[in-house]
Amino acid sequence: MLQPFSDAIKLFTKEQTMPIMSNFLAYYLSPVFRLFISLLVWVVIPYEIGLVRFNMRVLFFFCCLSLGVYRTIIAGWASNCKYSLLGGLRAVAQTISYEVRLALILLSFICLVGGFSLELFAKYQSSLWFVVISIPLRIIWLRSCLAETNRTPFDFAEGESELVSGFNTEYRRGGFALIFIAEYARILFIRVLFVIIFLGRRPCRFIFYLKSTMIAFVFVWIRGTLPRLRYDKLMYLAWKRFLPVSINYLIFFIGLKMVCFSCGLMYN
Repeated sequence: MLQPFSDAIKLFTKEQTMPIMSNFLAYYLSPVFRLFISLLVWVVIPYEIGLVRFNMRVLFFFCCLSLGVYRTIIAGWASNCKYSLLGGLRAVAQTISYEVRLALILLSFICLVGGFSLELFAKYQSSLWFVVISIPLRIIWLRSCLAETNRTPFDFAEGESELVSGFNTEYRRGGFALIFIAEYARILFIRVLFVIIFLGRRPCRFIFYLKSTMIAFVFVWIRGTLPRLRYDKLMYLAWKRFLPVSINYLIFFIGLKMVCFSCGLMYN
């Protein structure tokens, strides 16, 4: 239980060193910016205690998700190391590829619920979960989240056997700790968002946290069982497998919403 705290104390009390050829300002600010964005995105979670209330939560989530590309490429470029730069370029290509899938899946459900607020997802899933009517989208979303958070088998940005730890090669001490705190904050947020979108629960219920723990177990389970894929296979999976399925589901949900709207007009 005390091991994570002892690791944090060790990292923040070690001697600080800086690469001579690195860009000083960008090198130090990149981990801070990374953690700030990872914590800022939590405001989209629809808590019922009156923290932050706005109706464009999904759009704000897209904005924070897009900023993740900049923090990664800046961390790799500012280190002035070929391994860090290569890891940053891999992470950017991977993140952009799978952000398209996440956006299309969310747009499909936005067309279905008719709004950008996450409260609508819990309202429309009171009798039937979206995970039941969209099993392929659930699988694509889970795999895209693994790629978005650089988890196994999609951890190409930090492939130790290939890139010597990727874009964070030159980071140590507090910067290294901040990078991984931000990464695990994103993982926790992704699992909470999965429960809200597909399992229709609000954060004020105990069952909500139980389901979030199950999703976290799936993340750890996949990490312990699956090997790392080849990078070209990752891009092939993103653009030639997941993209057509996501677009077809988006068209299907738009057509379903139009049919329901037309039937309602005819009934009136």
